[in-house]
Amino acid sequence: MHHFQYRDGVLHAEDVPLDRIAAEVGTPFYCYAHATLTRHYRVLREAFAGLPVLICYAMKANSNQSVVRTFVTEGAGVDVVSGGELQRALAAGAAPDAIVFSGVAKSRTEIAAALDAGILTFNVESEPELERLSAIATARGTVAPVSIRINPDVDARTHRKITTGRAENKFGIPYQKAREVYARAASLPGVQVTGVAMHIGSQITDLDPYDAAYARLAEVVRTLRADGHAITHVDAGGGLGVPYRLDDPPPPGPNAYAAVVRRHLGDLDVTILIEPGRVLVGNAGILVTEVEYVKTGADKTFIIVDAAMNDLIRPTLYDAHHDLLPVRAADGSPEAITADVVGGVCETGDYLARDRALPRFEAGDLLAVMTAGAYGAVQSSTYNTRPLAAEVMVRGDQWAVVRPRQSTDDLIAMDRLAPWLAPS
Repeated sequence: MHHFQYRDGVLHAEDVPLDRIAAEVGTPFYCYAHATLTRHYRVLREAFAGLPVLICYAMKANSNQSVVRTFVTEGAGVDVVSGGELQRALAAGAAPDAIVFSGVAKSRTEIAAALDAGILTFNVESEPELERLSAIATARGTVAPVSIRINPDVDARTHRKITTGRAENKFGIPYQKAREVYARAASLPGVQVTGVAMHIGSQITDLDPYDAAYARLAEVVRTLRADGHAITHVDAGGGLGVPYRLDDPPPPGPNAYAAVVRRHLGDLDVTILIEPGRVLVGNAGILVTEVEYVKTGADKTFIIVDAAMNDLIRPTLYDAHHDLLPVRAADGSPEAITADVVGGVCETGDYLARDRALPRFEAGDLLAVMTAGAYGAVQSSTYNTRPLAAEVMVRGDQWAVVRPRQSTDDLIAMDRLAPWLAPS
């Protein structure tokens, strides 16, 4: 469910017509519905009622301060994967003892900052990281709480670029080495083993991989406890998928997912950490863009818009589908055309949709790219010196710019001329 609906032929975000925002902010812009964010969080929380669960929002999906703050206000912790995300989470008001630090390449500076902040746990991804963590914590006279991420070698059956639980992936340690690595962790100064972590991928729409992965996770926990390790929490990761096509059957929802977690982890007497990202923000956000030209080529029609792959790279990067809707619906049943929706970046791979059946658009029309709240703005770039798009949040009949549109002057001001190139 989301809160982008037509009223009197105009697409609204909650109670605000999107063409009104476009007139004041310009295009392209991302728009987030506060009601969808809070609803998704509450539905997920209710699915785990009765279990000792801490929901840690995976802010890599969307790290806008207003989005993160929305979930923190609802009681969420945060899952971060960089020092920058840690700083963002703290700035948004996240409690340090509800922050999980994941990621395979934690630098010394990032580790030190997380230790100083007093985070809940480090999800350690490798043996060298464990050794580094021990050395830094010992030198600072503190103890780092650690969970070691286990790679279960389970195929999440998702896109190859977002699966993380196969033996061939860079994440975690092989589950077969868990006893050895935990024994090493127990012997190191400056670290304290507190849990076990696992995350098998993103946009998972089949619960069978979770079934297999969590069964293996529970087995590892019991083995480690038999070895004498005090395991007080289990990090089950996230990755639950969202529907990107209006006509697709809905993927398994929070209740079905929670049932799998209960079945395998519910009797372990641990706090269960869940790290949802996409499922909370995916269809809570859209990208609004304006048509610049409609071009008829020899073999194709191109709808050329002012958003591009630098604004939303998912179609190019993941072959991702996003439904496209006119902000102003045509009267009656408009004749459909088949077209590519493309941007102005100088790449053949710059497209938002290919061979898509769409109503006829004209220059100046507004188009909404749906389900763009996850991995949209956070993956955007300034390629071709295209400033970052604005971001807007709507709540009821109110709306606010939550990231101003970047200007070209802002971009140029980030550069510095080498001294020998400075004008005399």
